Amino acid sequence: MPDREYTPHQKRIIKNYYDNLDDISTQKLGELIAEIYLADTEKKKDSLWKRVEAALKHLKVHPKTIEFIIRDRDLETLSEIASELF
Repeated sequence: MPDREYTPHQKRIIKNYYDNLDDISTQKLGELIAEIYLADTEKKKDSLWKRVEAALKHLKVHPKTIEFIIRDRDLETLSEIASELF
Protein backbone atom coordinates (compact mmCIF):
# COMPACT_ATOMS: atom_id res chain seq x y z
CA MET A 1 0.00 0.00 0.00
CA PRO A 2 1.59 3.31 -1.01
CA ASP A 3 2.13 6.04 1.54
CA ARG A 4 -0.59 8.60 1.42
CA GLU A 5 0.30 12.20 0.80
CA TYR A 6 -1.44 14.63 3.13
CA THR A 7 -1.92 18.33 2.59
CA PRO A 8 -0.37 20.64 5.19
CA HIS A 9 -3.87 21.30 6.55
CA GLN A 10 -4.54 17.56 6.97
CA LYS A 11 -1.15 17.07 8.63
CA ARG A 12 -1.99 19.80 11.15
CA ILE A 13 -5.35 18.17 11.92
CA ILE A 14 -3.72 14.78 12.45
CA LYS A 15 -0.97 16.28 14.63
CA ASN A 16 -3.51 18.17 16.76
CA TYR A 17 -5.54 14.99 17.23
CA TYR A 18 -2.56 13.05 18.55
CA ASP A 19 -1.35 15.98 20.64
CA ASN A 20 -4.73 16.06 22.39
CA LEU A 21 -5.44 12.33 22.52
CA ASP A 22 -5.16 12.11 26.33
CA ASP A 23 -7.63 14.97 26.76
CA ILE A 24 -10.00 13.37 24.26
CA SER A 25 -9.78 10.02 26.06
CA THR A 26 -10.35 11.63 29.45
CA GLN A 27 -13.42 13.45 28.19
CA LYS A 28 -14.74 10.24 26.67
CA LEU A 29 -14.32 8.53 30.05
CA GLY A 30 -16.39 11.27 31.67
CA GLU A 31 -19.10 10.80 29.06
CA LEU A 32 -19.10 7.04 29.70
CA ILE A 33 -19.57 7.62 33.44
CA ALA A 34 -22.59 9.82 32.73
CA GLU A 35 -24.00 7.22 30.36
CA ILE A 36 -23.65 4.51 33.01
CA TYR A 37 -25.57 6.64 35.51
CA LEU A 38 -28.34 7.08 32.95
CA ALA A 39 -28.38 3.54 31.52
CA ASP A 40 -31.68 1.82 32.06
CA THR A 41 -30.84 -1.80 31.19
CA GLU A 42 -28.17 -4.17 32.42
CA LYS A 43 -27.24 -5.00 28.83
CA LYS A 44 -26.47 -1.34 28.16
CA LYS A 45 -24.49 -1.08 31.41
CA ASP A 46 -22.45 -4.18 30.51
CA SER A 47 -21.55 -2.63 27.17
CA LEU A 48 -20.59 0.68 28.79
CA TRP A 49 -18.42 -1.01 31.43
CA LYS A 50 -16.48 -2.79 28.67
CA ARG A 51 -15.86 0.58 27.04
CA VAL A 52 -14.79 2.04 30.40
CA GLU A 53 -12.27 -0.76 30.81
CA ALA A 54 -10.81 -0.04 27.36
CA ALA A 55 -10.67 3.70 28.10
CA LEU A 56 -8.87 3.13 31.40
CA LYS A 57 -6.31 0.87 29.70
CA HIS A 58 -5.77 3.52 27.05
CA LEU A 59 -5.22 6.14 29.76
CA LYS A 60 -2.64 3.81 31.37
CA VAL A 61 -4.42 3.42 34.70
CA HIS A 62 -2.79 0.75 36.87
CA PRO A 63 -4.14 -2.73 35.92
CA LYS A 64 -5.02 -3.62 39.54
CA THR A 65 -7.09 -0.44 39.81
CA ILE A 66 -8.88 -1.25 36.56
CA GLU A 67 -9.56 -4.79 37.76
CA PHE A 68 -10.99 -3.49 41.06
CA ILE A 69 -13.23 -0.92 39.39
CA ILE A 70 -14.56 -3.27 36.71
CA ARG A 71 -15.05 -6.21 39.08
CA ASP A 72 -17.02 -4.16 41.61
CA ARG A 73 -18.51 -1.74 39.05
CA ASP A 74 -17.51 0.99 41.44
CA LEU A 75 -18.75 4.27 39.99
CA GLU A 76 -17.51 6.30 42.95
CA THR A 77 -13.90 5.21 42.52
CA LEU A 78 -14.20 5.55 38.76
CA SER A 79 -15.44 9.11 39.19
CA GLU A 80 -12.55 9.91 41.53
CA ILE A 81 -10.02 8.59 39.01
CA ALA A 82 -11.67 10.53 36.22
CA SER A 83 -11.56 13.74 38.26
CA GLU A 84 -7.83 13.19 38.92
CA LEU A 85 -7.27 12.80 35.18
CA PHE A 86 -9.10 16.05 34.42
